[in-house]
Order: sequence, then C-alpha cells, then structure tokens
Amino acid sequence: MDDLFHIRSIDMKNDSNCLRIFCIGRNYAEHVQELANAIPEKPVIFIKPATCLVKPGERIHFPKHGKELHHEVEIVVKIGSEGRVAREEEALSYVSGITVGLDLTLRDVQAEQKKKGLPWEIAKAFDQSAPIGDFVPYDKSVDLNNISFGCKVNGIERQKGNSRDMIFNIPRLLVEVSKVWILRPGDVIYTGTPSGVGPLKIGDSIEIESNLTGSFSWSIVQ
Repeated sequence: MDDLFHIRSIDMKNDSNCLRIFCIGRNYAEHVQELANAIPEKPVIFIKPATCLVKPGERIHFPKHGKELHHEVEIVVKIGSEGRVAREEEALSYVSGITVGLDLTLRDVQAEQKKKGLPWEIAKAFDQSAPIGDFVPYDKSVDLNNISFGCKVNGIERQKGNSRDMIFNIPRLLVEVSKVWILRPGDVIYTGTPSGVGPLKIGDSIEIESNLTGSFSWSIVQ
C-alpha cells in the first residue's frame, strides 16, 4: 500500500515540494447549523502544514494554547497526479487514495479568532491537528458519493456521516482548490465534517472508521 509518509523520501522540513494539507470547512449542512454558521456559496478552504499529520496509533498531545479541543472526522482524498482540474468530469482521475482523518480544532481559540476577524491557523493548524488513517487505493469501483464514516470517543459514537450529504462533492472540491493551487502528487484534501463535533480531554481514546478503510485510533495525552 502506498505510504503517505514516505512520498519520494521527502524531507518535510527542507523540501519545497512537501505535500500540502488542504481542508474544507462547512461542507455538511447539519454541521454548519450546529455551529450557527451560514451555508457557504463556495467551499471554505484552509491549509495545514505537514507537521499536523499523525499516524494511526500514535499519541496526540493536548495543545497547550487552548482549552476546548474538538474532534471533526472527515473523508480524506490523496492526489496522485499533477495539474489543475478544469472540469468535475475529469477530477477523479487525479485521486489516488482514500482514507479518513481528523481535523482537530481548538474551538475556544477559533471562536476568539473569528470574533476578532483573524485567521484560524492557531486554532486549526497546530502540530498534530491532522491525525490520518492509512490510505486505500482509489479506482472507479469506489463510489465517492456513498462512503459512510464516523467517530467514537471512549467507545461511544459521537459522529456519523455519509459523503452523499456533502454540500460540495469531491469533484467540485478538486476544481475549486485547482483554481488557486496546482495539485501535486502527495497533496491531501480533508473534505469536511458532519454534525456531532465535540470535546476531547486528556485520557480519551478516539476511533474513526469508514466502510471503505476500516478503523484507526489515537489516545489523547498531556
């Protein structure tokens, strides 16, 4: 299986070709409503650095610059070809793998940043804020509009969703990202979270899963 963490033996600290983590906010209507946001007319896009990635089974350290750490489970796609996606009909030819991941968010920090009209990076893009599962190869037999996925904390279900409920589907997301950035092999796109986001605390165990990839878990430590 292709290994996200050994693409071209990249030294992530020094290589300008390092993979990028694109994230989509507000892509499920019920999640938009639970946070009292407006449904967007275009995808909300932000970026995390590669230091945010956490392999399955590793410990996640609770960030020291906030108090309310929330889980957001998401379907993640990996890019396998370089270029810009001009039309949705050609978008899936750029996809090489699928998995699930977490967009960890310091909700208290995010709320303060939004109140001041400031960027979200310190709330969304801190180290270890993007735990990610192992990728499975993508081919045309996979229906990207019908992937069920979810999140459990200490064995209790918190989130449950299906890709068919996205406001902007995966082909549309690739087109929108491509309007600004040329896609490169190794880039990953977190595609948004369903409703049910909630808090994590030190000592918690979090598990995410989908019908396509199986399950992956992490523990939260000090």
